[in-house]
Amino acid sequence: MTAKHSIARSCTPGMFLTLLFLAAPAAISAETIVLRNGQRLAVTGYERRGDTMRLQVNGGAVDVPSSQVVSIEPEEIFTAVKPLPEPTLEESIRDVAGRNQLDPDFVASVISVESGFNPRAVSKKNARGLMQLVPGTSARLEVKDVFDPRQNLDGGARYLRELLDRYGQNTALALAAYNAGPGRVDRERGIPSIRETRDYVARVLREWRRRKANAEKEKSNRMVPAETSPRTKATKNY
Repeated sequence: MTAKHSIARSCTPGMFLTLLFLAAPAAISAETIVLRNGQRLAVTGYERRGDTMRLQVNGGAVDVPSSQVVSIEPEEIFTAVKPLPEPTLEESIRDVAGRNQLDPDFVASVISVESGFNPRAVSKKNARGLMQLVPGTSARLEVKDVFDPRQNLDGGARYLRELLDRYGQNTALALAAYNAGPGRVDRERGIPSIRETRDYVARVLREWRRRKANAEKEKSNRMVPAETSPRTKATKNY
């Protein structure tokens, strides 16, 4: 009997655990050895040798009495899942626009005029966030955190959808109601005679046209094939 076998036969499970960790403190396990006392030991391999088991660990091996081993279980290996990246503002705009059947460029134009894309913006009238929702509108739309870009975008896009449906898809009237309130638009049966509101509607529509024109220009540029240099014919000098 070797000295190693003698030690393995005479040690208790607790003593064996200590020896195992001394032998291989950085073992990368492939299987788990379950001992009679409930301890679970990670090993990279094992070999049965009569009434002894030799456990393979990084840097060496340790013997343990077979009677102390209750079971051998394959280790469950879980692959780390990387968290999904947070969507960009552009992606969020496309998302809420799609869910509310709106043109993303239209939503972006409203945001540009309302807040200049500042999610912490607060107006003199206490309108807040990217789409400048007032507290009453935020509460009705159940926007919990008006300064959260995703929540603010979702609420603002749903409100625009409501107004467009209310005014028969008339964009100018919907924008006027977004700025001055639908009550004022209903009373005047059109865009209210308020300079701020009229300027607001004109600015949003102008920004929307600019964005659509830029999008068309980019699309045209992508469709034009890259210019190629004419081949230079080789000439011989006689």
